[in-house]
This record gives sequence, C-alpha cells and structure tokens, in this order.
Amino acid sequence: MSVVIKGMERKVTKIGNSLGVTMTEALKQLGINNGDTVKIDVRDDEIVIKKSQYVALPEGISSDFLNTLNEVIHEYDETLKGLKDR
Repeated sequence: MSVVIKGMERKVTKIGNSLGVTMTEALKQLGINNGDTVKIDVRDDEIVIKKSQYVALPEGISSDFLNTLNEVIHEYDETLKGLKDR
C-alpha cells in the first residue's frame, strides 16, 4: 500500500546558484532516485514532476533508424499483426 503525501510544506533553499526544494519521501514514492532523469511541466500555478521514460539508444543505433522503423511499423501494422498470428 502506498503512502499518500498531501500538503507537504518545504522551504525554498539556495543550492549553488539555484533554488531548490527537498522532497525525498515524495520522490521515493514515485520511484525516483539519485541520478534519475525527471520531466518537469509547469502549468498555471503547478509544477508537475514525473520520472522520465527516456531510454538510451544502444551504441550504433541512431534516432533516424528508430524513426524509420516506427514509420514502417505504422505503415505495415496490419500486415505485421497478420504475420504474428501465423
């Protein structure tokens, strides 16, 4: 059972030349650990922090290759599904 954290208050502190807020327990609840990459969205009066779903590409695989592969899969989706069922 996960713990729900509501109404957490923290002071903004100076960290080097930046401002920061500590929230270790809230980040742990999201499965975010030291060194992880997060996605931050600012909307209206809220800051939303999510664990990044970014996956590093293996050496030798370019983003152009993956884009082309995605286009082929999209174009031949029905054919590929038919081959899977054979």
